[in-house]
Amino acid sequence: VWIFGYGSLVWRPGFEFTSRKVGFIRGYSRRFWQGDTFHRGSEKMPGRVVTLMEDCGACTWGVAYEVRGEQVAASLQYLNVREAVLGGYDTKFVEFYPQEEDAEEPILALVYIATPQNPSYLGPASEEDIAAQIIVSSGCAGHNIEYLLRLADFMRYFCPQAEDKHLFSIEEALTSILPCLYYTEESLEET
Repeated sequence: VWIFGYGSLVWRPGFEFTSRKVGFIRGYSRRFWQGDTFHRGSEKMPGRVVTLMEDCGACTWGVAYEVRGEQVAASLQYLNVREAVLGGYDTKFVEFYPQEEDAEEPILALVYIATPQNPSYLGPASEEDIAAQIIVSSGCAGHNIEYLLRLADFMRYFCPQAEDKHLFSIEEALTSILPCLYYTEESLEET
């Protein structure tokens, strides 16, 4: 079984796997429209995490993990708690296209998607409002800022050819609110 991750699964899968591939799925856009009151937020201050929205012209980059044998049951049990029970996500199969040039056929992969029907769904907001909500939210897995920055770093370093305007606009809004979070190499050399 292959499992596609497009949020925190890209850097912290939390389950054993046999192999992993960076690549993308078509027909979806990644959006910070899902609320999180456990991992990256609380009941009083829900965090914002990503989900996928159907978008026929778009593609979403992430990581597909191959699980085999005993890994299958263990990983699905873990993800059903992490994503479905705690996160309000449903499962779906999608075609995953590996980044590797020699990949011939897409791989069928399981993906977890939070729909607007789940109780934690927050829906659209401006990038500034999403960034402001992320700044004040923290949960048992850590601060919501870490979630945003790790996802942006993953995209920047592993998928430099990919465009994710929504993600990078939120990161930019966050840095305009908290400019002390970012240091360029030049500014570090000056100090």
